[in-house]
Amino acid sequence: MPEFVLESLLTPMNVRIFIGLGLVFLLGLFLKSPVFKGWVGELFVKILLKSQLDKGRYEVLHNVTLPAVEGTTQIDHIVLSRYGIFVIETKNMKGWIFGSERQSQWTQKIYKHRNRFQNPLRQNYKHTETLRSLLELPKESLKSIVVFVGDSTFKTEMPPNVTFCRGCTDYIRSFHEEILTDDTLAFVKASIVEGRLEPGLATNRRHVRYLREHHAPKESQPREDRRPDEDEPETHSLSSEVRESSVQEPSEETDSKSGEPPSCPKCGDRMILRTAKKGANQGNQFWGCRQYPRCRGLMPLDLQKK
Repeated sequence: MPEFVLESLLTPMNVRIFIGLGLVFLLGLFLKSPVFKGWVGELFVKILLKSQLDKGRYEVLHNVTLPAVEGTTQIDHIVLSRYGIFVIETKNMKGWIFGSERQSQWTQKIYKHRNRFQNPLRQNYKHTETLRSLLELPKESLKSIVVFVGDSTFKTEMPPNVTFCRGCTDYIRSFHEEILTDDTLAFVKASIVEGRLEPGLATNRRHVRYLREHHAPKESQPREDRRPDEDEPETHSLSSEVRESSVQEPSEETDSKSGEPPSCPKCGDRMILRTAKKGANQGNQFWGCRQYPRCRGLMPLDLQKK
């Protein structure tokens, strides 16, 4: 290309135009990326939960990443209430959605294009099991919810805990029986706050890297004869993530008031009263294994009272 042509193209004005077009192109790619769509979907549900749930009855935690036996597991939203602990997985998708509770993969159809994705109930099963291991609570205390946002339509009948937009909060409010006490909820929140990884870009990158390494697409056809809780890796207790700095060592006076202490759910040894000294649960007591830090079994104080 002649030199005078290059000079005419590379004027300051044209350079700014080229840079602007490049930035617009990159912005367009980012806006279409799964990362951005996921963030928008989670933000929408976050606003929905904040505006539709009574703050006096429900408390919400967002973007909770917990260490698991293999890597990490990331939970979009956790709703704490006397009626149970609701574990929410968000899907920001468009098009027609086909699936059932028993299918290992669901289908998204946009005109003639079909895309298969993991049954989100199975995906959320690992989240609920990780939490259950951390909190040492009965299985019925945790309730799984999958909420779709965006321009999507269900084309097959979905179970009640798979909802669209505001159906999420309607489902949560449909539970009226109180199964957890305030002391247990305080213990639950403290355990999650202590056990979660520090929110931030580094944690997100670590989780995404784990997903890419362990959940690459497979060529095999999806099977429809499995339950949602099958094929998931077994999870173990995460109580070891509770840091030593979060509790005070029990005094003899504290231990003497405990009466008959419960047995540790992990090792079977005697438990002793401890007192949280920081966080939202500061000042509250809970049962901790006397073999700490070799054993980090925990139990809410009110469970022994029952």
